[in-house]
Formats: sequence, structure tokens, C-alpha cells
Amino acid sequence: MKTDFDIVIAGGGLNGPALALALADAGLSLAVVDARPADLRAGDAFDGRAYALALASQRLLAALGLWDDLAAKAQVIRKVQARQGRPGDGPGPFGLHFDGAEIEEGRLGYMLEDRFLYRALLCAMRGRIDHLPGISVEAQELAPAGIRATLSDGRVLGARLLIGADGRQSGTAARAGIGRVGHDYGQIALVAAVDHELPHEGTAHQYFMPTGPLAILPLPGNRSSIVWSERRENARAIMELPDDDFLAVLRPRFGDFLGAISLAGPRFSYPLNLTLAERYVAPRVALVGDAAHGVHPIAGQGLNLGLRDVAALAEVIVTARRRGEDIGAAQVLARYQQWRRPDATALALGMDGVNALFSNANPVLRAARELGMGLVDAVPPLRRGFMRQAAGLSLDPMPRLLTGQRL
Repeated sequence: MKTDFDIVIAGGGLNGPALALALADAGLSLAVVDARPADLRAGDAFDGRAYALALASQRLLAALGLWDDLAAKAQVIRKVQARQGRPGDGPGPFGLHFDGAEIEEGRLGYMLEDRFLYRALLCAMRGRIDHLPGISVEAQELAPAGIRATLSDGRVLGARLLIGADGRQSGTAARAGIGRVGHDYGQIALVAAVDHELPHEGTAHQYFMPTGPLAILPLPGNRSSIVWSERRENARAIMELPDDDFLAVLRPRFGDFLGAISLAGPRFSYPLNLTLAERYVAPRVALVGDAAHGVHPIAGQGLNLGLRDVAALAEVIVTARRRGEDIGAAQVLARYQQWRRPDATALALGMDGVNALFSNANPVLRAARELGMGLVDAVPPLRRGFMRQAAGLSLDPMPRLLTGQRL
């Protein structure tokens, strides 16, 4: 097997393969070291896990040559409604109503299942990128004009740059001496899919409950994905319930606007925390996705933030290579950090603030929140600005991949 590459990527979830494909298009040699077996997420069975893709993220997938095959499996998000609520009381009188018809793109994004996106990335890597599934990076050390990564099977890979796409507990970041800041939300996200009687018409709903937000996200057909954030003790008890009892707890929060509901697959849960890397780069190391910023799932921006990193880092690396620069040099990596860290940090802290503001039952704050959402909803230019921000269309400068252009 080949042991010398331009770049080694630690992490084979979604961001790592997407970055590898973008860089391979520019002629760089890459290895993606993936701790999970390749077939773990590549099956055909529906499991309910899905992502809200901003329009900019969809354009990146198009630039990588993946979207034509994925489009038929995706659900367009035409509208988003965000309101406060309490179990059994229904939504509050005011809220935010975003309609894709108000922006020139005519839509706000797409919902796409994990199994389809992961499989598309996996297939696109075959024959182009060295994909090492079921193997992890165990150690890394600087070398003359490069870095060496020692794998769990004993092999050592040499590269000019090591990229950490290995999640919130990034070993790549820790071994590079990059610290983290953040806090625990005291919440757990419950993730599942439900079938419902009535059509969702491409509308996503975000209900802000005192114990945490509930997102209802449209999937193809009469089916939706839910991301339900609950206080830790409540969430653990709810997850242990049989399916019928789980639905009995969900229904007063979900409401009856889509008719009767039933579970459409397995349930998942994961703890919620904010974790931000103090730096995105170190000597011969760069971080993307959750390795750089783990955020609250409000508005489903986690993957979109990661793909923004992918687009920016790929452009920085490819531009440097064409100029004849060392792609792992400190001055090159600094450009990536300067481009991405302010945007990602601002968005992460913004979602942190929204969760803190809404995840409580304070009546004074509740009234203020109603007023604030009503005011934003009543001002079309402000409302359109929020829509373009959520769609990833307001970045400045905008990485080329996020506009649909190849590098």
C-alpha cells in the first residue's frame, strides 16, 4: 500500500470524504483514515437519520459531481416556521415564517438521509482516494517538511498536512496541543422519524419548548425527521419507554397538524454540548467540522458549518499549491483559520444564545420572545436576511465550491 501522500485526513464521516473529493479533483493525493467500518452506515435500510442541507451545501455537492444522483432522494424545504410552545398548548401566537418564494432561489434547502449522502461520498472515493476503513490514527509527529501519522494497524503514513475531521473529541486536535472551550447543555437530543397522515408540503417546523427545542423536518412522502432536545433526566427516561409510550409523550409536543403519527424507524440519542477548538490550525495540522466546532442542533447547521470549512480549506490548499507554496506551511493554514473561525464561532455562539434564551419557562422572557419574533416576521427585508443567512448565501467572501464552481 502507498504510504506517502500530499494529505492524510483523519475521519471518514461526511466532512472528511467531501474534503478529500474536493482536493482530489485538483490532483492532490489523499488517504482518508476512517475508524468506522465502511459498511456501518452504507446499508439500504431506512433509519431516520437525515440532514438539513443549506442551499450552499447543496451547491458544494453539485460541484463535487454528486447532486444529480442525490436530487431524486432529497426533499425540498420550501418553508420554515419557528414558534414557541408548551406540551399540550400548541404553538404561541407569534413566530417566524420563512418562505423560499421570497428569495430568488425559490427554496430554503433540502433534507437528505444520511445513508444516501454517505454512500454517495463512499462510492465517489473509490479508485480515486485511499480509503482506510476500520482503522484510526493513533499518533502523529512532525517530520522534515511534513507530518507522520501512525495508524492502529501499525502502518505509518507520511504527508505534508494532516487534517482532523474526527469529531468533537478529536484526537488529531488533542495530539496537536489544541485546547477546547465550551460547556454542557444538560440536554440530550432524541432523533427519530415519524410517518404522518397529512402531507408536510415541504415545511420545516421549529418549536421552542421550555425544556428544549423540537425540530420537525420534512422527508420524502408523508414522513418527517424529528430532532427533539430534552433535559437530560427527561430524555433518558423517554428513551427507555416502549414505542407507544414514547409517542404518547411526543404527541402533545408534536401537535396534530399532520394528523396521526407513528414511528418510522429506530430511535437515537446523543448528549448536547458546545465545544469550540481554541485554534483551527497547528503545525502541519488543520481541523474541519465538529473537530473545530461542535454546536447545538438548532436550525440543523452542524453539517452546513462543516461543509463551509471544507469549501474554504480546499480553496486555500488548492490556491497555495497552484502558487507553488507548501500546502502545510503555517502562513497557508493561517488563511484558512482567518476565513472560517469568525463565522463558525459567531454562528455557534448565536445558537448557544438562542438555546439559552428559549429553553426556559420564564414568563417575562416568553413575552419578550413572542414580541421579538413577531417584529422580525413583520419586516420583510430583515426576514429575507435571516433566510439568506440560514441558506449559507451571505458569506463574504464565499468559497467557490459553495457557489457550485469546481476548484
